[in-house]
Amino acid sequence: MNVKTIPIFLFLILSLILGCTGTRPSYLGVKSERLADCPATPNCISSFAEPTDKEHYRAAVPYKKNLKDAFAILKLKLEQSPRTKIIQENPNYIYTEFTSRLMRYVDDVEFYFDEKNKLLHFRSASRLGKSDLGVNRSRIEFILKDLEI
Repeated sequence: MNVKTIPIFLFLILSLILGCTGTRPSYLGVKSERLADCPATPNCISSFAEPTDKEHYRAAVPYKKNLKDAFAILKLKLEQSPRTKIIQENPNYIYTEFTSRLMRYVDDVEFYFDEKNKLLHFRSASRLGKSDLGVNRSRIEFILKDLEI
């Protein structure tokens, strides 16, 4: 590689890395007391998927504390997670972006406190690609593990 091709090479590498972030989806959020459905691809997990859909489903988590305390506990755990940015929060909803270390892939992760049923619902999905090698499911399991809400 000569001196003239180094800037071109660096530009291509930078474009590849920055290009993995994708565009923030416009369909996120709570609509009709639900989070968006998972796409058909295996890179998503949701408490709103059908229980028979073993690829996408994971049961919602009951919470016993009052909403304000449960929300604060979850938010603290998210804030302590590496490469995590809280994008939006409402009294019963948190939307975060998780960014992978190497390729800078972004996953959209939402949490919804269903006050009526005292359940914490969630959805975690990759913005790009088809497979995530189980990253979204592992992330949700890690966040929910030992979560005393």
